[in-house]
Amino acid sequence: MDNLTEILPLLLPVIAIQLALMIVALVHVLRHNKYRFGNRTLWVVIVVFINILGPIAYFIFGRGDEE
Repeated sequence: MDNLTEILPLLLPVIAIQLALMIVALVHVLRHNKYRFGNRTLWVVIVVFINILGPIAYFIFGRGDEE
């Protein structure tokens, strides 16, 4: 239990960043229907299930041109 109390202050910012990235990416995926690669279902799965890297991958590779 002591280990958890030592690690928790380091994990909380990482968890907060992950949640923020996931929420922003999901909102963008659901509001837009143009993607450079893949489709909406693929990007939702990637964003939700591939922690931290999924949302980053969406913004780098999946996000289509804005209109």
